[in-house]
Amino acid sequence: MTDTRRRRSAEDYYAGLPEFDVAPLWKDLGNLLTREPKVKAVPHLWRYEEIRPQLMEAGEVVTAEEAERRVLMLMNPGLQDRPAPTRAAATNMLYAGLQLVLPGEIAGPHRHTPAALRFIVEGSSAYTTVQGERTLMEFGDMVLTPNWAIHDHGNESDEPMIWLDGLDIPLVNSLEATFFEDFGDDPQELTKPIDASARTLAAGRLNPPEQREWNKLYSPVVNYPWKQTEQTLKNTAQDTKGTPTDGVIFEYTNPYTGGPVMPTMSCYIQLLAPGMHTEAHRHTSSAVYHVARGSGYSIIGGQKIEWEEKDTFALPGWAVHEHVNGSSSDEAILFSFTDEPVLRALGLYREAGRERQG
Repeated sequence: MTDTRRRRSAEDYYAGLPEFDVAPLWKDLGNLLTREPKVKAVPHLWRYEEIRPQLMEAGEVVTAEEAERRVLMLMNPGLQDRPAPTRAAATNMLYAGLQLVLPGEIAGPHRHTPAALRFIVEGSSAYTTVQGERTLMEFGDMVLTPNWAIHDHGNESDEPMIWLDGLDIPLVNSLEATFFEDFGDDPQELTKPIDASARTLAAGRLNPPEQREWNKLYSPVVNYPWKQTEQTLKNTAQDTKGTPTDGVIFEYTNPYTGGPVMPTMSCYIQLLAPGMHTEAHRHTSSAVYHVARGSGYSIIGGQKIEWEEKDTFALPGWAVHEHVNGSSSDEAILFSFTDEPVLRALGLYREAGRERQG
């Protein structure tokens, strides 16, 4: 058989395979089994001073009723060629958005299979009600809305309320497991005292015995208050600078398991001492960071991301990264949420130290 005839036969063979809904593995093996992750998400910064005016204008042109939830999604530029259900993403599996609730507004109750969390960026005394428990929210509070939990929001204060939303929407949509249910416009009935779980469960080592049979996959705590979180960070920072790669860092945990607050997302808070430059490392989990206090920069995949208070930035999976507190006198505090529990559950979590990039 001549080379020309063989080549033509192979071409004819390949051209005929789509008729049978099959494809040759040997043609795509290098794309399917890569030597290390090929990540499409890119490091990216969303500046609060730029996005806040757009969010406030949305409050003027779109009513709460029209919007259902008035949110500006944080879109990673590296993922915009993906199909629509997974395009709304800050990293490969994590969604982030900034939500506005104006004074007097109510966002009615609904529930969905994607799990959600909220980190309060601006305002005070607005509320979220989750499964009959209402919490009054202040700056820096971290509020959970677990998978399929009924929740609604309202702002009875005289100032705008803005928070960072974090959800696992891209993951759940990729799994084709998204469900949504609406419960109208009226706030849900309260079945528990306000902030009951934060008072009884968020203290750490003291848990009420009547709840020791808690067996759900998420934390029973609705609100992890900023006042306790910040105080814990600062008390610890008096004794140690923490880990070389993250400074003084704590994970928000389920008080009954000691594990992550939700099965698909972990949440962390970390303090960088004045002038601290962390060591570089990388891990297969991705993360969304929000700057609670201070200013500085991170080097992610060789790219310098300069951040200030209230900014948000994306860390793609397996990207080498390090953080620098730009102040010689003030601490910097970073909140983050990650898809680490998913990677760990599947046996796919890896972490490795690297040389500093800068």
